[in-house]
Amino acid sequence: MDILSKARSIISDYDNIMNQMMDSKIMLDQDKMTSLSREKSLIDESYELSKEYVGLQEQLSDLDEMKNEKEYEDLVKEESLKINTHISDIEEKLLKILISDDPNDNKNAIIEVRAGAGGDEAGLFASDLMRMYMRYAENNKFKINMMDIHETGVGGLKSATFGIEGPKAYGTYKYESGVHRVQRIPKTESGGRVHTSAATVAVLPEAETAEVEINNADIKVDTYRASGAGGQHVNKTESAIRLTHIPTGLVVTCQDEASQHKNKASAMKVLRSRLFALEQEKLNKDRDNMRKSLVSTGDRSAKIRTYNFPQGRITDHRINYTSHKLQATLEGDISHLIEQLKLAEESAQIE
Repeated sequence: MDILSKARSIISDYDNIMNQMMDSKIMLDQDKMTSLSREKSLIDESYELSKEYVGLQEQLSDLDEMKNEKEYEDLVKEESLKINTHISDIEEKLLKILISDDPNDNKNAIIEVRAGAGGDEAGLFASDLMRMYMRYAENNKFKINMMDIHETGVGGLKSATFGIEGPKAYGTYKYESGVHRVQRIPKTESGGRVHTSAATVAVLPEAETAEVEINNADIKVDTYRASGAGGQHVNKTESAIRLTHIPTGLVVTCQDEASQHKNKASAMKVLRSRLFALEQEKLNKDRDNMRKSLVSTGDRSAKIRTYNFPQGRITDHRINYTSHKLQATLEGDISHLIEQLKLAEESAQIE
């Protein structure tokens, strides 16, 4: 990593943010000011270190011009040694910031799994993925909170939304966003042909109420009778909730609780997290040059992994990692995938 270039880029980004915050027109835009303030807070520490780092490099350059003057030779050596020691300390601090955990890593996670192309087999695979994530959560003492589920008639899933609560829940599951592809012989396939199906996963950091302001006037609330599991009470009352966020068009449904009040609270949690993810996406675009990431928050378009049953292997296409622990992985052992992805992300950030 070229630390000097990174430091100058951070200083430039910070100055740009401050200039925007001083703009009289932007000052009147509360949403923009909030966004800029969040962005500024993300680089406050690295900005101060970068300023000091660039200043020391300039001092070193000035001393370098004096090194051929004999009368200053000893002074140049002494000062250069001091400055280089200081530069090494700041480099270490800057690197720690640049490859440090995402500030959202400590949040709870909201996971959405949807069947993609492939008919019934896609629904069965989506169910396998949900089970895999839940098994991992149980094995690691995370709390699971089912929010919304729509099943198929053959034991598969159309879609499911559930929360994972626990230390670094989002930091653990965040690499799972994207398209997961399965290659296997369906149980209904009499000719023994391998079919390819897909399911999509979105992993969102659960947003705090204070982090995302939602105006009640911007939300359309619909109630309806829940379908599927939940017992007679659920089916006889309009306990299911559909929230539509009018400014963005985002729609969230929740029907897993028997109480309309609880369903609405869960739906608001998901909506808040989706809006937070949209805001984070904007911030990440603005600071793309500062951090590289293997995390595609809420992005359902990126093909990330293939589960090949005939060959008993899993391949993560982002890092060209292949493992033959297919069955163990689907039983909830996804630690090896998480570890490899974390290592790859850290390496990418310091290149």
